[in-house]
Order: sequence, then structure tokens, then C-alpha cells
Amino acid sequence: MADITRRLGWRHLRGAPTAHIRHHRGGELLHDGPGLSFWFRALTAALSEVPVDDRELAMTFHARTSDFQDVAVQATVTYRIGDPALAAARLDFSIDPDTGVWRGAPLEQLGTLLTETAQQHALDVLTRTSLSSALVDGVSAVRERIAAGLGAEPRLPATGIEVVAVRVMALRPEPEVERALRTPAREQIQQEADRATYERRAVAVERERAIAENELASQIELARREEQLVEQRGTNARREAEEHAAADAVRAEAEATRSVRLARAEAEGVRAVGDAKAQAQAAWLKVHEDVEVATLHALTGTRLAENLPHIDSLTISPDVLTGLLAKLGAREPE
Repeated sequence: MADITRRLGWRHLRGAPTAHIRHHRGGELLHDGPGLSFWFRALTAALSEVPVDDRELAMTFHARTSDFQDVAVQATVTYRIGDPALAAARLDFSIDPDTGVWRGAPLEQLGTLLTETAQQHALDVLTRTSLSSALVDGVSAVRERIAAGLGAEPRLPATGIEVVAVRVMALRPEPEVERALRTPAREQIQQEADRATYERRAVAVERERAIAENELASQIELARREEQLVEQRGTNARREAEEHAAADAVRAEAEATRSVRLARAEAEGVRAVGDAKAQAQAAWLKVHEDVEVATLHALTGTRLAENLPHIDSLTISPDVLTGLLAKLGAREPE
């Protein structure tokens, strides 16, 4: 929308760079171009503002396929007005000299023209296409057909319109049909998921079995080694006992030999002592065999006195003394 200000019966218009302004007065074109700025009188001026920027036109329409299924098409057409003078001559782009607002609705007319043309070409494609084919390749087919149809439409160049691009965002069936079409795919996906789950469980079971077998093999190997260890310990214990028994036998034999030698030595010593005593006794007897009996008695008393214990004091009772004196008195007459 143009920016118009008032000054003492005059009007000043300032246009945007993307708006093409045409100013007529008395049937004469005074100003023509984008982004203009000029003064004019409202009573004698005829103004038109044609946008020359790229504009997006979103459209949604329904169509029916060859198998009588309804589909919804969502598309966007990008266009621009390439010939503002021609567009201003064919459509009402005039603006109010006081407010700068369009007197009509030219963009709506353009939108209706583009939408009906695009819809016509899209319907022409979809009515000869089945639903399954339309859902698979319909987007590209509809886009190409709309672009080709708009490019070949004679009314658009005659109105000064250029189509820049055509985009088809979606082509969808009715919700019930879409759900019905999704069911087999969902079931197939679910089957694939179930199959993957089963395969994962099978792999897990196989791994658990392998782990259990490894553990069992480890236990068997451990038991076998324990058996070998017990057998080796028994062999070691038996060998140790045999070695101890052999050592004890050697020790006992050595002890017996030593005892025999000691006994023999003691016997020889005793024999030697006995022989010496016998020789000494024989010599003693030989010495005393010619000695008188009284002398022998004296020697015996002396020897007896030498072997008697030490006596510190001796107490003789009157009875003992009387008996001794009587014996001495009785021996004297002899």
C-alpha cells in the first residue's frame, strides 16, 4: 500500500521499491515506475499500484482418482507480475488518492485465476491415475503438470503474470482410506519388529547357552584339576610318609647299633671291672691267707669303722654298759 500524505489540497505519494506506480491525469501518463515519489492533486489524478515482488499463493483443493477415491492436494504457486502496465490494464489495481488502498481486489482475482488453472490441470492428471499410483508418484506428476499447464496458459501472459515455481507439498487420501492403507504397512512393520525381537531373543538364548556351556566346561576342568591336585597331594603325602618311615628306620637302626655298641662297651667294662675286682680280691685273699684270725678280725673292725657313718656323741645306757662289762669279765679267764 502506497504512503500518501496531505498538504494544502495537494497529495504526496511515496511508493515502495517493490510497487510499480502509474499516475494518469486527463488520460496522460505522468509517472510510471517502481519506488516513485511525487506530488499530485487528488481530483485530477488516477493512480495504480502494481506489486512486482514474488508472491506465494497457497492452494488446497480436492480431486478424485480413477478408482473413485477422494484426495486432497496441497500446493503453492510462486508468481510475480512481469508487465505492470499490462496487468494494470487488465485488472483493477487503482488506489484511493487519499488512503492509498486498492479500490478493488486484484490479488484475489489473480489468486482465483491461478488456483482454478492449477486445479484444472491437477484434476486432469488425477482422474486418470489410481489412488496407489497417485500416492507413490502423484506429487511429482501433479507438480509437473501444473507447472506445464500454467506455463502454457494464454491468460497469464495476457495479464502480465509470470509463474516462478510450483510446489506440491502433499497429496493425501481421506482419513479412513489413509488408515486402511496404513494398516498393511503397519502390520508388516510390526511383523518385522516381532521377527527382530524373536531373532534377538534367539541370539540371546544362544549366547546364554554358550555361556552356560563355557561355565560347565570350566567347572569340569576345575573338578579335573582338583582331582589331580588331590591325587598329587596323596602321592606327596605317601612319599613323605615313606621318606619319614625310611628315616625312622635308619634312625632306629643307628640307635640300635649304638645301643648294642654301648651295651657291649658296658659289658666289656663290667667284665674288666669284675676281672680287676676278682684279681684284686684274689690278691687280697692271697695276702691274708697266712695271717692270723685275730689280725683279720682287727682288720675287719677297722674296715667296718671306716665305713660307719660319723658319730658325734654316743650315749651308753647302764644296761648296755652292764652287759658289756659282764661279757668282758667272762672272756678274761680264757
